[in-house]
Amino acid sequence: MKLHKIIFISFLAIAINSSAQLRPTDLDKSPMDMSYSPQNYPILKMNGNAVSEPSARVIYSRPQKSGRQIFGNIVAYDQVWRLGANEATEIEFFRNVSINDKKVAKGRYTMYAICSEIKWTVIFNNEKDVWGLAYNSKKDVLRVDLPVQHSDDIVEAYTMYFEDTKSGTTLNILWDDVKVSMPITF
Repeated sequence: MKLHKIIFISFLAIAINSSAQLRPTDLDKSPMDMSYSPQNYPILKMNGNAVSEPSARVIYSRPQKSGRQIFGNIVAYDQVWRLGANEATEIEFFRNVSINDKKVAKGRYTMYAICSEIKWTVIFNNEKDVWGLAYNSKKDVLRVDLPVQHSDDIVEAYTMYFEDTKSGTTLNILWDDVKVSMPITF
C-alpha cells in the first residue's frame, strides 16, 4: 500500500511540475505584427473577397517609445538598425517590384536602415531568420535613400503599414515624430 502511495505522489508531483511548465510567457514588450498589400488581405481572403494574391507582406516587432528619445539615441544615427526589435524585420514580395526605379525580385528579405535626421537608407538583405542585429553587408540586395518627414503627432508604438496606390503600394514607417514612406511599384 505504501508503494502505491509513493507512486501516486510521484505521478502527482510530475503532473504538477509539467503543468507549471505549460504556462505562457509574459507579454512581449515589442510584440510582432504583420501588414499586407493589399491592406487587410487575410480578411479579404477569408471572406472570399480577395481578387488576387497579395503583393507584399512585412513582419516586424513593435517597440514602444515609452518616454524615450528614439532617433539619435535608442536608434543611433549613421548605424545599421533592424527596423524594429527582436527578430530583424522581414518583407516578402509575392511578385517582382521596383523601388526608386530599382528592380527587386520576388522573394523574402530582411530589412535594415541607416537613419539620419534628413534621410534613411533602407537596406534589403538576403540573410533570413535573424534575431537582433546579425547584419551581413555582403548579403545586401538593394539600398534606397528615403527622405524623413517630421510630424507634430507622436507615434508611441513603432508602426509599419502598406497604403495601396494605383501603381502599387507605399510602405509607411512611423515612430515617434518620424515618418518614412517607400513607394513600391508592380
